[in-house]
Amino acid sequence: MAGKDRILILGPTGAIGRHIVWASLKAGNPTFVLVRSTPGSIRNVRLVTAANPETKEELIESFKNSGVTLIQGDIYDHESLVKAIKQVDVVICAAGRLLIEGQVKIIAAIKEAGNVKRFFPSEFGLDVDRHDSVDPVREVFVEKAKIRRMIEAEGIPYTYLCCHAFTGYFLRNLAQIDTTVPPRDKVVIMGDGNVKGAFVTEADVGTYTIEAANDPRALNKAVHIRLPSNYLTFNEIIPLWEKKIAKTLEKTHVSEEEVIKDIKESSFPKDYLLALYHSQQIKGDAVYEIDPAKDIEASEFYPDVKYTTVDEYLNQFV
Repeated sequence: MAGKDRILILGPTGAIGRHIVWASLKAGNPTFVLVRSTPGSIRNVRLVTAANPETKEELIESFKNSGVTLIQGDIYDHESLVKAIKQVDVVICAAGRLLIEGQVKIIAAIKEAGNVKRFFPSEFGLDVDRHDSVDPVREVFVEKAKIRRMIEAEGIPYTYLCCHAFTGYFLRNLAQIDTTVPPRDKVVIMGDGNVKGAFVTEADVGTYTIEAANDPRALNKAVHIRLPSNYLTFNEIIPLWEKKIAKTLEKTHVSEEEVIKDIKESSFPKDYLLALYHSQQIKGDAVYEIDPAKDIEASEFYPDVKYTTVDEYLNQFV
């Protein structure tokens, strides 16, 4: 019986990459990571740091001690990238949003290596072919969609991972700006609070990513993570928190016009976070019908995964 596919994770110390590494190890896949000798230049959002306090150095040491194969290289160093890719079967890119253009380099390296069974480009958000978002996130989604078209044009086997709202961005603060914990007095709600959103922990994103990597049915498909217990409106989520703290929050609703104005007047990271919240809470970019010819609903294809529910996730903040 053949062994499991060898998986290479690019961006392994990021908010999502680290969880894909651990999920790959847990699934028994030979796991490889590309690590740079120089520090990255992306400035993490405070929310991300709060959810993922381990440093890059601590993670790399943990990877090494857990049996991960570390490969020195860089996405922008073609020779080292090709060399790394030739050692594996599946390539998963979890590089940050500022490295989207670097995926062009990965595509070129995959083409030269000629051995990759599957490529997961860096998406890990909403479906970039189905959204009504505004800048600054819109321009990132447009770039990600261009990467999709390039992959398809080059004939590279792929899987797109659409996981929507990370709990570390959207739930640990109930989408409140300038805080990293849920509010205990007042809460601001974008729109009427009745739009469904899809929430998932970063660890569960890692699990579903590896499930898809090991599943031939996910070849050349988009995998959508919209988990039944986590497909909720904010008007459904807030009462869960209120029950835990035995208190009713004072609620303020903000119109779309006010949100757009705030986005335009803010700088990074506030404008980016607001645009993400606007996309899900007002525009409903997690609400759509999938096409069985090109889409997979993760909860239906991987029913045995025991995911963390929104209700369970909020317990840690009580």
